[in-house]
Amino acid sequence: MDREGNMPADSFEGHYVWSPAADDRALARACMDVRAGRYLSAHEVLKEARQDFEVRAHRSLVLASVAADSDLAERWLDEEPGPEAALLWSRVAMLRALRMADAGDRRAGALVRIAQTACERAAKTAPEDPTPWVAQLALARLERQQDPAPKGLLTSPIGPWYLFAHILRLDPWHREAHHRFLAFFFTRYGGSSSASWDVAAFLSQRAAASSPLRLLPLVALVEDYNPDALLADRTWEQPQWITTAMGIYNNWFPQVAGYRFTPVLDLSYLAHALYMAKHEFEAREVLTAMGPYASRMPWSVFGDPEEQLTKARRSCGLPVPHAV
Repeated sequence: MDREGNMPADSFEGHYVWSPAADDRALARACMDVRAGRYLSAHEVLKEARQDFEVRAHRSLVLASVAADSDLAERWLDEEPGPEAALLWSRVAMLRALRMADAGDRRAGALVRIAQTACERAAKTAPEDPTPWVAQLALARLERQQDPAPKGLLTSPIGPWYLFAHILRLDPWHREAHHRFLAFFFTRYGGSSSASWDVAAFLSQRAAASSPLRLLPLVALVEDYNPDALLADRTWEQPQWITTAMGIYNNWFPQVAGYRFTPVLDLSYLAHALYMAKHEFEAREVLTAMGPYASRMPWSVFGDPEEQLTKARRSCGLPVPHAV
């Protein structure tokens, strides 16, 4: 434990911590309060992150995932309206619309309109914050917005390019924006493999070698995984993917020590790619940096996420959870 009572990210005490709050203790406490129907600490953690758009985006999404099944966001907006209340409401409305649409529910259209209105309201209350626009971008796959692609893409895939460009004017390297935009082109959302490959390569190559956006092709690779394809699990051993994973390991991974909070999802994609590429030494370092914190992606694509993560850790010579 450190002097604030936090568990160091690189410690492992025999079990995984699946909470998306990970080692953001203030966020974890706010999530507990939201579950209990209180929003004061949610206000505090979102307000504290007003100038840190990455943290604000992550915190608002995690809080919304906790609040989506209650009326807390609506109640907060009604009782104490402000930028933080409006932001949480936009995120909750976004999640509800996406869930309904993905479930094929006929009420999805109405929820999409509510979410879009909520996003517009949040954007007006905090014009410099890209997060409400990122929430709108997440909804774009339900409407299939069509703008022409800029020059430089082989497939010239049409998509929500204008909305994405607006977000980049507010924050040029916004992590969630890039991931939401890439997801628009996934096959399961009406896109194509060729378009998602093209967009992932285009976006990652724009970013610095030390940027987490270099992980986007690894995300597209997992998304495109087909267990029935010949030698599917050997894909990561191909030279281009070893080069990609090792480039991220050498250039981005050393930056993680300076992060405010452990980027568990990005580390998971990197650890997985290195493990699949048979680079156990490097995978071990990345898994160690994650400590007990775990995310279901990308492991869940290959089976039970806990079993897959345990298999990777064991292969890398790391401790695994105690048998119950």
